[in-house]
Amino acid sequence: MNIGLYFGTFNPIHVGHLIIANHMAEYSDLDEVWMAVTPHNPFKKKATLLDNYQRYEMVFQATEDYLNIKPTDIEFGLPQPSYTVNTLAHIQEKYPQHQFSLIMGEDNLQGLHKWKNHELLVKNHDIYVYPRVFENKKEVKISQDRVHFIEAPIVEISSTQIRKAIKAGKNVQPLLPKLVWDYVDKMNLYKK
Repeated sequence: MNIGLYFGTFNPIHVGHLIIANHMAEYSDLDEVWMAVTPHNPFKKKATLLDNYQRYEMVFQATEDYLNIKPTDIEFGLPQPSYTVNTLAHIQEKYPQHQFSLIMGEDNLQGLHKWKNHELLVKNHDIYVYPRVFENKKEVKISQDRVHFIEAPIVEISSTQIRKAIKAGKNVQPLLPKLVWDYVDKMNLYKK
């Protein structure tokens, strides 16, 4: 199977994440999308992250009804910070029967040259790219046979905006899957 790995802190997972994951599962040649909850993205401040297992629980609940979208905590047992190249080596060894590809936004593709051992990523894995709106687009010099641009809806929802809105007492219910909203509300998350 060709598995697309969609990495993120998912702090919290929102409907935009699900729209992209579902689009990749339905409109590309990926067989499944695994949503990999990242303990620590080297480009983000760790202090802003909710507990790993709470974020995983939200991803689990959000993906329960999707046959081709699954949560994974594969990075939880790996050294921190998490580097995609190390995770891919680990996951390929653990599941040799699968082929693993990366899913990323067009904005992340622009910064791929900053990733640890990015040459190995491109050499060994296909990259499925969804469109994003952002400034200063540049042409990326990567072997185009490894990069697949997927026409997907442009989703302009961010977890950061959702956290700020919750803290400000705003209603964000439409931006979160129902079970995730219920969990956030019940656990009183992001209010401080």
